[in-house]
Amino acid sequence: MTPPNAPHVIAVVGATAAGKSDLAVELALRLDGEAVNADSMQLYRGMDIGTAKLSADEMRGVPHHLLDVWDVTVTASVAEYQRLSADAIAEIRGRGRLPVLVGGSGLYVRAALDRLEFPGTDPAVRGRLEEELERVGPGALHERLRGLDPAAAEAILPSNGRRIVRALEVIEMTGRPFTATLPEHRYRYDSVVQIGLSVPRGELDERIALRVERMWEAGLVDEVRELEKRGLRDGLTAGRALGYAQVLRFLAGEWTEDQAREDTVRTTRRFARRQESWFRRDPRVQWLPYDAPDLVDRALALVSRGTADPI
Repeated sequence: MTPPNAPHVIAVVGATAAGKSDLAVELALRLDGEAVNADSMQLYRGMDIGTAKLSADEMRGVPHHLLDVWDVTVTASVAEYQRLSADAIAEIRGRGRLPVLVGGSGLYVRAALDRLEFPGTDPAVRGRLEEELERVGPGALHERLRGLDPAAAEAILPSNGRRIVRALEVIEMTGRPFTATLPEHRYRYDSVVQIGLSVPRGELDERIALRVERMWEAGLVDEVRELEKRGLRDGLTAGRALGYAQVLRFLAGEWTEDQAREDTVRTTRRFARRQESWFRRDPRVQWLPYDAPDLVDRALALVSRGTADPI
């Protein structure tokens, strides 16, 4: 049963391969909760192995929301995710249960939890930047972004052309850094507890390498081959996901399979550092060591103590 003094929402955040999903399931079981996905790539149907979606057995009967929402040809929208997550959280709370948000997509976590309004778009600016992206590639635009907004460049992978274009578009429209358009940390709910899982860098690097190896063994290449038939290569978001983009290059004959696997490990490690940096900037996240023998008890203690926005 959900405790009477439970927060409105719990969030389990941190870098990839930190063990967030397992902790979220355990908390949901202990607190009569349901999981709400905040991993942008787990929103895509069929992207299972490469995003480390839990199997039905691993979910242990806990309902999971916002998985398999979009086809791989759909371009991700944080604003759309914000609406979907608000509806899911309201529906779970309306049944007297506790929403447990879980994922490592920092902007999606903030969209779900915070009073966040996203700037509009300018088709002319967007079109010009997309044409430039096609002409010069994401690396050159990422370097421009680094000069204009180092914090945004740190948070966005150099290969993620769509997000780089969006950041540059907002900068041009508003005259301010993209990150400056994100307001101060203020929850949209009265009570939220964010729990971050901390993993020493060396151990995280090892865990990522092991995870990628297991994804290959589980059939990631075959998964990508099937998704390619459903339009993955043309997906502006899904086709650039970690692991999927690399396997697509292997299937196209640009790389060997070993090159694809090694680049997946290397790029995922860089991404994990960006995730860590993003969540460390949020003073409301309460960190616990991922391998603490009493991790669940310590997380439950944080939940029972509760938290609010920092003064």
